[in-house]
Amino acid sequence: MAKKKNSLDESKLTKGELRKLNALRKSIGDELGNEAFAKWYSTQETVETATDPNVEMIEKALLPLIEKLRIPRGGAYRIRRGRGRLIVEADNLKS
Repeated sequence: MAKKKNSLDESKLTKGELRKLNALRKSIGDELGNEAFAKWYSTQETVETATDPNVEMIEKALLPLIEKLRIPRGGAYRIRRGRGRLIVEADNLKS
């Protein structure tokens, strides 16, 4: 019996999707598992990565400053909130 080439590109699946595919293959066999997974996968909505509103707010605030901002290489920096402002400090922790 010749094996049929899998039509799914497993490299594009997430870890959870791979676990589901492997569980289906293990429980009902490779061929039926692939078919069942393909049907399930086609019904799933592709969701873009959700963006964090805080990240968007920080990005929006910092984008105009990027041309003026100079951060030296080779350092770690700590960003924290101050009273109505953002404080950027060099992190002098040595590993």
